[in-house]
Amino acid sequence: MKLTRRQTLLAGAALPMAAVPTVTLADGHAATTMPTHRDFTLGDFKVTTLLVGSRSVEDPHKIFGLNVDDATFNEVSAANFLPTDAAQFFFTPTVVNTGSEVILFDTGLNPAGTTKALEAAGYAASDVTHVVITHMHGDHIGGLSDESGAETFAGAAYLTGQVEFDAWAKAENENFEAKVRPQAEKMTFLSPGQDVRGGVTAVDAFGHTPGHMGYMLESGGKQLFLMADLANHYVWSVAYPEWEVRFDMDKAAAAASRKKLMDMAAADRFPIIGYHMPFPGMGFIETRGEGGYRYVPHSYQLL
Repeated sequence: MKLTRRQTLLAGAALPMAAVPTVTLADGHAATTMPTHRDFTLGDFKVTTLLVGSRSVEDPHKIFGLNVDDATFNEVSAANFLPTDAAQFFFTPTVVNTGSEVILFDTGLNPAGTTKALEAAGYAASDVTHVVITHMHGDHIGGLSDESGAETFAGAAYLTGQVEFDAWAKAENENFEAKVRPQAEKMTFLSPGQDVRGGVTAVDAFGHTPGHMGYMLESGGKQLFLMADLANHYVWSVAYPEWEVRFDMDKAAAAASRKKLMDMAAADRFPIIGYHMPFPGMGFIETRGEGGYRYVPHSYQLL
C-alpha cells in the first residue's frame, strides 16, 4: 500500500518524542520551559553552555542605561523590539571539554540548578576537573557549595584571578566568606595572559568587578571568547557600551573594557559566549555606527 503525504505525517506524529531536559521559567507568569544545555564544537574542544536559571526583572532602566534619560532608553528599546517593563535574565555557566579535562566556568546560583544542567549535558559533578571563577558575584559562586558548606566539585582544582580574590577578601562580603574563602588554600591565582591549560587563557576585562576576567579558548586554529559579565545585555550593554550598568562596580572601567573587547571580537570575527546573553548565550559582534556594536546570535556555525 502506498502512503499518502498526509498519512505519513500522521504516522510520524504518533511516534514518541525523546525527552529533552528543560528548566521551567515561571516568575509569576504562565510557566514555560527551555532546554538546559547546548553543545558546540571548537576545534578539538567540546563547549557546552548550561542554563542553570532564568528570571524576569522589572523596570530594566533601573539596571541598564543609568546615564541616559527615559526617552532615549525607551526609543532604543522600541527600535529593538524590547519591552521596557521587564527584562529576562539568563544564568549560563560554560563547560569546556578538552578531551583530557572538563573545565567549568562559573558555578551558577546554587548547586542544585548547576548539577541538574550538568547531568542533562552528560556530566556528573565528579567529572569536573577544573572550576574557573570569572568573578565573585553571587550568581557565579553560588554553586561552589551548599548551605552546609559541602563542596559541589570536591575533586576539582579551583582557579580565579588574583586581583579579584584580593579585592573580595577585603570586602567582608557574606557570599564570598561562605563560598570562596573556605576553598582559598586549594585555589590557583591567575593574572591576565596566564593559561588555565593550553588553549584556555585569562583576559583582562576589569570594571564589572575589580578583577573580572574573560577567557579565550583556542583549538584547531579557531577562537571563542568567554566574556562572562563584560556585557549583561545584548542591546542595553553590547550595543551601547557606554551605557552605565548598575552591577558594574567601576562603570568607567567596565565601559572601557567593553569597547576594547567588542572591538577585538568585531575585528577578528570570533564568537563570544556571555553569561547573561539570551540562551544558549553564543553570538558574534559587529560594529554599528560610531562606537556601537550589534550582537548577532549564533545559528549553526559551531554545530
